[in-house]
Amino acid sequence: MIFSENRCPLFGIMLWNHRRHDRRTPDMNEKTQPNPLLKLVLELGPLILFFAANSRPGLFEPLLRPMIPTAVATGDKAGIFVATAVFMVAILVALAVSYALTRRLPVMALVSAFVVIVFGGLTLFLQDELFIKLKPTIIYVLFAAVLFAGLAFDKPFLAIAFDQVFNLTAEGWKKLTLRWALFFLVLAALNEIVWRTQSTDFWVGFKVFAVLPITFIFAALQYPLLAKYDASKNAGD
Repeated sequence: MIFSENRCPLFGIMLWNHRRHDRRTPDMNEKTQPNPLLKLVLELGPLILFFAANSRPGLFEPLLRPMIPTAVATGDKAGIFVATAVFMVAILVALAVSYALTRRLPVMALVSAFVVIVFGGLTLFLQDELFIKLKPTIIYVLFAAVLFAGLAFDKPFLAIAFDQVFNLTAEGWKKLTLRWALFFLVLAALNEIVWRTQSTDFWVGFKVFAVLPITFIFAALQYPLLAKYDASKNAGD
């Protein structure tokens, strides 16, 4: 999974609890899980490239001439436009490599990539950075809406997506799903506040260097819930 808003940001807690709760055989894990270091590169690589391209667009512009006009890539807002093009390419490459290694792509990953391509394309075509700045908000709200809808129909989607990573009770899945849904809404609000009140460079830095730590911290705070509603522990009591 690509991290942060590019895909569902549950990578951190998945990593902590994988060995404890994973019910698959070693052979299956080897076939479906890439090298941890490579997985980390796939998770963070597109975001790091996004930040680098925004900071030094001249280094990437020669490689992107087929995608964006030279006047756009070298103008006053060259950083965000070049970064957007780099981000789009990096997302597609990360998806291709991930599929080549695991032979599967999560639905949320595909939805996120679709939103990146659509809003990135609008940013470049209309030469308006608004669209790429709105993209995280839309993804966060979309994730929250999906999780809330699952709760409304008594089908917490986290239980479906991560049943092989965690072994929680039904109540535990509901509470974890609700917390992540609310967290996505908080991230959406933060993104709106930052891009509307701060410079583009500040927003890019926030997207790369603030959202990830915030997500890791939130994930870490869920450990007591995971421990309390551990189905295997409760079954033994």
